[in-house]
Amino acid sequence: NDTRIHGAEHLQQIVHKLRGENGCPWDIRQTPISLKKYLLEETRELAEAIESDAPQHVCEEIGDVYFILTLLTLLYEEQGDFEAEQTWKGIIEKMIRRHPHVFGTAEVTSEKELREQWEEIKCAEKKGTNNA
Repeated sequence: NDTRIHGAEHLQQIVHKLRGENGCPWDIRQTPISLKKYLLEETRELAEAIESDAPQHVCEEIGDVYFILTLLTLLYEEQGDFEAEQTWKGIIEKMIRRHPHVFGTAEVTSEKELREQWEEIKCAEKKGTNNA
């Protein structure tokens, strides 16, 4: 157990073991459809924890959501649909693209301009131009 392993990577290793030979029967029988209810349940519990203003409870519930997302990602990997790295790469590229005022040269001077810029970028993405 190398404590230098990044948390997300370590969680991925744990989920692989849970789904592997001699793993957990519950984890092994899960499908994307069966996990949907757990994703919704854990997300609701996270929202409730946020409203309760209890940081330790929020921390625990975020961990539960990370687990479900990691397991769900592995299920799609096993089906050959995509790999975890694609999800990370996709969201990183999207956040950089949608924040040119932070990662590029665009300037915004108000929340209104920020919302307009965001909508323009999303519209360009839907059209497949991605260079808003």
